[in-house]
Order: sequence, then structure tokens, then C-alpha cells
Amino acid sequence: MKRFLTVFAGALLCVAAGAQKYSGLADKTVAIIGGEFVMLSDIEQEVRMMRARGYASDKAMRCDILEQILANKLILSQARVDSLVVNYESVNANLNDRISSLLTDLGGEEAVEEYFGKSVNRLREDWRKQLEEMSLTQQEQSEIAKGIPEVTPYDVKQYMDTTSKANLPMIPAQYQMSQICIYPDREAAKMAAKEKLLEIRERIVSGEKFSTLARLYSQDPSNARTGGDLGMANKSSFWTSFSDAAMALKPGMVSNIVETPDGFHIIEMISKKGDMFHARHILIKPEYTSEDMEKAYAKLDSLKTEILAGNISFEQAARRFSEDPSTRTNGGQMADPNSGSSYFEVDQMKPADYKAIASLKEGEISEPFTSTDNEGRGAFTIDGGNLVYKIIRLDKTIPAHTANFDKDYDVLYKTVVVGKQNAAIDDFISRKIKETYIVIDPMFEDCEFSREGWSEKIRK
Repeated sequence: MKRFLTVFAGALLCVAAGAQKYSGLADKTVAIIGGEFVMLSDIEQEVRMMRARGYASDKAMRCDILEQILANKLILSQARVDSLVVNYESVNANLNDRISSLLTDLGGEEAVEEYFGKSVNRLREDWRKQLEEMSLTQQEQSEIAKGIPEVTPYDVKQYMDTTSKANLPMIPAQYQMSQICIYPDREAAKMAAKEKLLEIRERIVSGEKFSTLARLYSQDPSNARTGGDLGMANKSSFWTSFSDAAMALKPGMVSNIVETPDGFHIIEMISKKGDMFHARHILIKPEYTSEDMEKAYAKLDSLKTEILAGNISFEQAARRFSEDPSTRTNGGQMADPNSGSSYFEVDQMKPADYKAIASLKEGEISEPFTSTDNEGRGAFTIDGGNLVYKIIRLDKTIPAHTANFDKDYDVLYKTVVVGKQNAAIDDFISRKIKETYIVIDPMFEDCEFSREGWSEKIRK
């Protein structure tokens, strides 16, 4: 249902737009829809937002944006009739995120104001109004969706009987697995990282250029080549410990070592303005030695040998020796942290995990390998988790197949529900187009709208 929401940064997957037809025009009302008005500036502001996010341009952009706004206005008008209430907590959070993101992306208040031709305070007022309307629109969509009749097994069976096999959902291959994990010695790795960073800081204090050493040693791939330059950014863009340390510096000063979940940093302050600052940093992440890995591999290989010999079960070994708290207590059985399911599709698995079990048969155990856990961003993070050594047993494989009523009822049920909800919203908009007083400016007469009815509302 996101396709019915107001166009905001990154939320609308639409094409962008050439501006020649609209450049130089004074602001004007380009559509009236019931008691709501759409201004040319509303559309142009969304165009600028999308360009700030890197979308390319073609002539369809403004047509798509206008059509989206019109559909949202129809839903908004019903929300006002239904006396729905704005979720101000969500509005304030989204507004602050939007402002902070743009300040960082464009490089401060002056850059934002120049780009949009408005003060940040004025933009905040405009966007607050849009976000309040979005809150009401989302709630009304939910109300419309709730109005569909309860979906029954009969509806699901009818959907299957009336849908060609080629159009039924495909269920990807799924794997059930158990694991035994061993973590490296983190404290030793942390100490080595801090010692390395202390040496770098001493060289800077002795006169070497911060930017030169950042190019040589920083492990932040996003800015090491530019001398660790972070650009002008809002302090909320960084870990709190990082931004607090940076904001305490005067221009030209270099911080002591700062620890964040990303690793260890030293920061050089370039300039500050309000909650924005321009700084450089050098990041050093804790790293492990080959001896550490060999030790963990040897222990895991020994455990595998004992399990295959029947001296201990995989479940017993996991409970006694695995260092992963999320799987150790249930005998090593893995579960998707998002759904709680013990079955994984390929795209839900760590690449290293899939590589390890891809050639295994049910009941077989992998060789020891290096992978990551599900702890997310952190100093030891690689591909979305902290480094860990493990062995995996492939417990069960469900081959890819077309969804069937007996085994995949939940998937089919959700498909039917979402289809009926979207159809209800579609029907609502189509009905409202016919019932509502709508006038669209002829400057949009060349638009190829995706929904029938809009073109008939263009003033001749």
C-alpha cells in the first residue's frame, strides 16, 4: 500500500522529470480536488527532494508525482470526514529525520536553503503539513483495508483454482540448520587496535598530517581515500560517543581515542556550526590473528570428530561448547531473528553459511568456517554481524516449489489478504474520482496517467 502514500524522500519509486516545461513559472494552483488544492510548488519541491536523493530526470516525473498526490488527496479527504487524528509523535520523528538527513546530504543549512530556495524553518513548516497529511492518509488506508470481508479457507482455495500455476507464489528452497559457534578473543584484538591508533595519534601530534595518515591507515572505506573527511554533517548522524567527542573539540584539535560500535577512532575537528560539524577521522577496527582462527578451527574440528564418532550428540556439544547464546540453549538450532522461523531461505542466510551447507545432505556437518552472527553493526562487524567461527549441521531441506494449499497456506492467505486490500483501495480511489469535484490544469494534458479518470478531469 506504500504506492498510495505521499511522495517523500526515498519513498516513491517513480521516474524523475525534465524541467523545461515548468521552469520559470510562478507558483500556481495546478489541481483542485474537493476541498484540497495542489500547488505547482508542491510538485517542484518533491522533484527537488528526489533529485537530492540521486534520481535521474525524464519528462514523466511530474506526471507521476501529481497522480500520486491526487490519489492521496482523495484518501485524505475521507480521513477528514472520518475525523481521524494525526499521530504527532510519528510526524515529529519523521520530520527530524528528514531535516537531519538533508542537512548531512547537502552540507548544512545554507546549502539546503540555497537548494530549495526557502529557509529551513519554512521547509520545516511545509514538511510538517505534508507529514501530518501522510499520517491521516496512512490511517485511512488502514481503515479501508479493514473493511474487506474476512478471508476464509474457501477464498484461498478459490484463489488457487482461478489463478494459473505460473502466477501462484513460488516458495524458495528452505533450510533448517543447527550450529556450534566459537568467538575469537575480542579483548586482545581491542587492545591491539588501540595501541595501533595511539601510535598514529602520536605521529599526528609530532607534526604529520592527519589526512595523510588517514589515507594510509583508516579502515573506513567510505572516506579513507579523501583523508578521512566526513564532510559537514549533523551530530545525530553519528554514534553518540563519536559526536560528543567531536563537539567537544575546537577547530584544529585532535581527540583522544574514541570507542564506538564501529571500532576505535581519533577525530580532527575542522569547523562547527550549531549541531553541524565538519571533521576527519581515522578508524581502526579490532582484527584477529591467524593463530586465533587456527585454534578455534581445531576445537570445532575436534567436536565434529567426537559427534561423528557417536561420543556426544550435536545438541549436547552445542549446549556445552557453543558460545552463541541465541542457539546454545536449544541444542544449536538456528532461527530467523526477524520471523522466529527455524527455516531459512537463501537470501535470509549469511553468504558464508550458505556456502558451507550448499553441498551437504541432510544430517551432514560442515567443515569449520568463518562467518558472522546477527548482532548487526559493531566493531567486529563483517557483512552485518560480528565475526565468529562455526560448524553447521544441515537438519532438513525443503526444495523450491509452487505454493500449495496444504503446506503453504499462510503464504497463500497473506497473498489473498493483500490482494483484496489493494483492490479495496483501488476501488475507493476509482469511485472517488467519479464522485469528487476535480480540475487539473491543462499544463498536464500530455501526461499518461496510470489510472483511468484523471485525464477526463483536465480543464479543456
